[in-house]
Amino acid sequence: MRTSSEPSSKRGSALLTVLWLTAALSAIGIAVASNVRGETERTSTAVDDTKSSFIARGAIERAALHMVWQHYTDDAGHPIYFQHGQPRIDLDFPEAQATVEVVPATSKLNVNGIQPEDLLRLLTALQVPIGDATEITSAILDWRTAPDPLHPSPFDAFYLGQTPSFLPRHASYQEDDELLLTKGMTPEIYYGDSLGKPHSGLRDCLSVYGSNSGVDINTAQPATLLAIGISPDDVKAIVDRRTAEPYLDYRDVSQVIQALGTPGQRLMLGGRSIYTLRATARLKRPDGTLSDMRRTLAALVQINLPGNSRKVSPGFQVLRWFDR
Repeated sequence: MRTSSEPSSKRGSALLTVLWLTAALSAIGIAVASNVRGETERTSTAVDDTKSSFIARGAIERAALHMVWQHYTDDAGHPIYFQHGQPRIDLDFPEAQATVEVVPATSKLNVNGIQPEDLLRLLTALQVPIGDATEITSAILDWRTAPDPLHPSPFDAFYLGQTPSFLPRHASYQEDDELLLTKGMTPEIYYGDSLGKPHSGLRDCLSVYGSNSGVDINTAQPATLLAIGISPDDVKAIVDRRTAEPYLDYRDVSQVIQALGTPGQRLMLGGRSIYTLRATARLKRPDGTLSDMRRTLAALVQINLPGNSRKVSPGFQVLRWFDR
């Protein structure tokens, strides 16, 4: 015989089951919605990153053209697109803004031509202990010096003991990154503040494309200025001045050169034909403000001005791209 409470008990169990199922479906729905929202945000970020990348690439090419067109002036004789020695170019696009840093190869010293005393000064200015700086200086000189059959290099045994083993080129450095293979070199010394150090690295001061004579007064690293014999006080004065306002007038640079004497003779304004162009792009929001996302690309570029000594058509050539 059934009691009157059985139907109520069944209805209560069914209701409880429905409530549990509803709660479970709600939790699943919330999780799905959260995942969809997260994926949507990630997709949007990826799209913005891609757009920023192409804009940065376009900014580099546009800046290179501005440099090729630097001979164009307005009625007052002022450059329209680019002034020689200018350390940056600001560009505006419909959907973004970009800043292009113009770093001439003359901001660095030439790794294949630098004198031993300058190289030692450079390394010590980069806070390399004197013992390590002396060893690295000797190793760089050994790497770029032809072998002597009668006097084998004392460094060759070190390189042959590496895994994998190799012999140094005993000729000019062909790539900047070869310095990382040189005895005594470390990533911290080579990369500097890009690895969290509060100063520049050797790659910011030394290059196969660097200058054998003058260095650019606007973009040379303080350590580079110290390496060519300028005193710390004078280096600080130059950096303070160019931070407030870059040197763009040859007369101003001539005054600095005369005031510094012999070390000042190794200063110059701007570069010759090889430049690193580093573009940082930021997208515009619908309200016109700039996004917090920044995308940076760089390129090693050769600028061919009208009437250049290489007798090639005016324009530019990208020698190498650097991502991020």
